[in-house]
Amino acid sequence: MQLARIEDSSDYLIAPDPGAARLTRAVTGTDQNGTEIDANVVEERPLTIFLNAQEVVTAMTIGDYPDYLALGFLRNQGMLSDADDITGVDYDEELETVIVRTARQTDYEDKMRKKTRTSGCAVGTVFGDMMEGLEGVILPQTPVRTSWLYALSARINRTPSLYLEAGAIHGTVLCQADRPLVYMEDVGRHNAVDKIAGWMLSEKISADDKILYTTGRLTSEMVIKTAMMGIPVLASRSGFTAWGVEIAREMGLTLIGRMKGSRFVCLSGEDRLVRDADPGQVPQEPPRAGRKGAA
Repeated sequence: MQLARIEDSSDYLIAPDPGAARLTRAVTGTDQNGTEIDANVVEERPLTIFLNAQEVVTAMTIGDYPDYLALGFLRNQGMLSDADDITGVDYDEELETVIVRTARQTDYEDKMRKKTRTSGCAVGTVFGDMMEGLEGVILPQTPVRTSWLYALSARINRTPSLYLEAGAIHGTVLCQADRPLVYMEDVGRHNAVDKIAGWMLSEKISADDKILYTTGRLTSEMVIKTAMMGIPVLASRSGFTAWGVEIAREMGLTLIGRMKGSRFVCLSGEDRLVRDADPGQVPQEPPRAGRKGAA
């Protein structure tokens, strides 16, 4: 895939589809005055992921892009590598199951015996040592222009999304320079990241010049997954956890939070920043449109 063919920086390769069937459900309730209202709420359904003949996990998800979610989850848990020969990804909608098949034989029973429950929404689970696989990761020293950060924040926060339609959801966006490329949403931010990891693995996309934007907190799990994907920059309009900052500094990952309008805070990887924009000239971010019928 030739990303250079994207001429309009507002174009997405994959964008949220708030009107897609099965992602939300209309329900009736009452407001603070006792008035009957209609509200759209996000669907939540189980997805069981197999690696060859082995059942690995059942994740709660909104149900879109199950193939990318399965591939990305296995990639970020160290069960798949970029070098793996993936012979098939089979999704059974009725059984809500994805089977990822590889040419090599796999057996991760020992790895799955040790589970760490993370702070991710919808109960994220990481198998084995959370730091396993990070020892050999060296992130590229790709420069990041602050003008890109301002442009990305303005564009992403105006993009129609399930969050604006129904709330109760997180978004993660893969970006290149000032261009948002792939925007995934899910009930857990870790699922949204895994979908992007799965898309990158499937399409053989390089991570060296990418930025990952998330709407959620910058936690240890988010930092670990970003580093495992080889992406050197993680940004959010939300805040940080201390462990997330510590791991980012150990990995040399640029970590930027509280990004809104002309403001942001960088707590790791300051050396990548190229301050080419005057914050005083950046327009203040207008209020986002209210969520329609959000529950």
